Amino acid sequence: MKIATFNCNSIRKRMPIVLEWLSANKPDVLCLQETKVVDELFPFQPLVDAGYHVSFRGMKGYNGVATLSLEKPSKVIHGLCEGPDSEDFRIIQTIIRGIPVINTYVPQGFDITNPKYQYKLGWYKRLKAYFEEHIDFKKPAVWLGDLNVAPGDLDVHGPEKHLKHPCFHADAKNAYAATIELGWVDVFRAKYPDRVQYTFWDFFMNSFARDKGWRIDHILATPPLAKKCKDVIVDLTPRKAPSPSDHTVVVAEFDV
Repeated sequence: MKIATFNCNSIRKRMPIVLEWLSANKPDVLCLQETKVVDELFPFQPLVDAGYHVSFRGMKGYNGVATLSLEKPSKVIHGLCEGPDSEDFRIIQTIIRGIPVINTYVPQGFDITNPKYQYKLGWYKRLKAYFEEHIDFKKPAVWLGDLNVAPGDLDVHGPEKHLKHPCFHADAKNAYAATIELGWVDVFRAKYPDRVQYTFWDFFMNSFARDKGWRIDHILATPPLAKKCKDVIVDLTPRKAPSPSDHTVVVAEFDV
């Protein structure tokens, strides 16, 4: 079972990249973040024509998540909770082959002095409560997406320069750590404990060519599924494409 994540930074702008990657790699599941389009205008037909079922929730110009799957999900759960504060444009859970796949776009935080950063920390607490309610860590499950945290020094260029960055500040890393301590396994780091490999490069200052990046796009699995992870690949092809996203695709393959 091949499961991938990609912050596409506008599905309408990156549709050619997404379709080309789907054709070349044929994943069982592809989770997209920052689709940046209201549901009424979501361009689902090309994805359906490519053979995928599409579950999505979005808004104009910001946020938005979509999960594509070859098999029709047996269940789809939108948002963190029922009601108006569900954040359904940031999280969607699909049950595929009996496996919960939780696709998330965690708030970036803007600046550690900004209220948006406190909101990010609070969002992680809400996410932790969501997992405690919905996930059985003794069974297979996947959590993935743009999690907007570089967990360790290997996960950001020049870590000493970014101690006050909202994606590397101690409080953000602690919030992330408290969430994964429920039982999640970072399958990339489990496979490659010493490898430096980024998934995001800012558009400015030629950062991709200079490999001045961040590893903030993650695939995590519960222990029973993590044991069956065959490999994890960061595919740079989408980032090298014309008019790319500032992120690239991360894909994990599980022997299930």
